[in-house]
Amino acid sequence: MATKQSTVDFLTDQMATAGFIRSRKMFGEYAIYCNEKVVALVCDDQLFVKPTEKGREIVGEGHDAPPYPGAKMYLQIDEDHWDDREWLTNLIAQTAEALPLPKPKRKR
Repeated sequence: MATKQSTVDFLTDQMATAGFIRSRKMFGEYAIYCNEKVVALVCDDQLFVKPTEKGREIVGEGHDAPPYPGAKMYLQIDEDHWDDREWLTNLIAQTAEALPLPKPKRKR
């Protein structure tokens, strides 16, 4: 089941103050960027945030799940937290801060 655009629009609006937020459609699912770092995936209308130490402190234990079969574990965020704009913004901002900048792409 592919993710609905309305789900991604809602989530990106909720986390808009965490930094420069944008989404990119990939294979029917979405990557969410904060300040040009991939911080989360939205797969099957579920939110998965990249795991970081700070993120684990905010989310707590027991939320690890792969966003799709064969993927690394991410922090699966329950829909109950989606409406808490402050909590979600803090999680995304802390995750973005902890992640390294993406490596520059090589020119061919």
